[in-house]
Amino acid sequence: MDLFDYMHSENRKKESPLAARIRPTSLEEFVGQEHIIGQDKLLYRAIASDQLRSIIFYGPPGTGKTTLAQIIANTTKANFVELNATTSGKKDIVKAIDDAKTSYGMNGKKTILFIDEIHRFNKAQQDALLPHVEDGTVILIGATTENPYFEVNGALISRSQIFELYPLNNEDIKKLIKEALTNNERGLGVYDAIINEDALEFLAEIANGDARAALNAVELAVMTTKRNEKGKIEITLEVAQECIQKRAIGYDKGGDQHYDTISAFIKSMRGSDPDATIYYLARMIYAGEDPKFIARRIIICAAEDVGNADPQALVIATNAMLALERIGMPEGRIILSQAASYVALAPKSNAAYIAIDKALQDVKNIQIEGVPDHLRDSHYKGAAKLGRGKGYKYPHDYPGAYVEQQYLPKELEGTVYYQKD
Repeated sequence: MDLFDYMHSENRKKESPLAARIRPTSLEEFVGQEHIIGQDKLLYRAIASDQLRSIIFYGPPGTGKTTLAQIIANTTKANFVELNATTSGKKDIVKAIDDAKTSYGMNGKKTILFIDEIHRFNKAQQDALLPHVEDGTVILIGATTENPYFEVNGALISRSQIFELYPLNNEDIKKLIKEALTNNERGLGVYDAIINEDALEFLAEIANGDARAALNAVELAVMTTKRNEKGKIEITLEVAQECIQKRAIGYDKGGDQHYDTISAFIKSMRGSDPDATIYYLARMIYAGEDPKFIARRIIICAAEDVGNADPQALVIATNAMLALERIGMPEGRIILSQAASYVALAPKSNAAYIAIDKALQDVKNIQIEGVPDHLRDSHYKGAAKLGRGKGYKYPHDYPGAYVEQQYLPKELEGTVYYQKD
């Protein structure tokens, strides 16, 4: 690195957002994730002893994935190479691998290759990494907000240790905010700012476990708030509310948060809890989930879990889909709310669901000679002469339009599929 590169790097550090400047540089400074980074945990021991193997950090934004990678960079004696999958391509991967081979061949020094947003690499790019991770040319550290089991090459997964990072709790967020406001070197300490307890609680809660969101709000508050009569920059609840306009919720439309939320939504309808049903519906709408996807799940629940206990549920759910297609959003939220709450409050029966699956199993596993002769069609050419339909009892010829006769094939005589509740 020459003088110009050094000056550029130093200036960029000074101009970086607070969340980047205040980032911990050692394990001792790191906040949260005790389940993987506590002093008795595997990851802590591996980083401290510089004995890492390939790993993937997985978790929501602002939980410390890149920070942990930077701590490893500060701790390891190996070469540390950083790529971002949003801006790097296969050529960058090849260069990093070639440099790693050269380094190991000349001085026996290993290379740690950190790839941020690794889920954004396509299959070919991920495949290019595989042989070099497998033979130890590089130690891979990947970071992703998406479930790696959905987005990362299965072969890479099998050769890596997965560490899941959780949203930070409120106390962790508050600790980071206080550190940012008092740190003179990397934080906002020179501004002599204070924060009210109400504002601190609000930011910790509204950040929803995302440290970056909280720190961005704090930085905006300090930079835009006039000093009070005592010469202090005071972050009040009102100021905090102005600086963070929307709650950032964790939701990935193609990954496990998507599946977890829709699962909770369906189970809440099935469990007859309209309040939980509406909450998970609101969460999906707020996160931008496809409303037609939600409507389809309501229709399925109406058939599977309500069934004939209230056939009107399926009518309402189906009409909700039609109405949604005609009305669109945001008004469609009301239609979805009506349908979902109706299904949640309706009496429940899964008899039709159980019946069809049981029947499908019998169709698959039991050899049936055929439809009983008396039920077969007698109208097509030659059918009557073959005895088709002979002996059939027409129900409307009998009182109440009902008469007992064998409808099931003889091999299934006496089988019950539909159990009335």
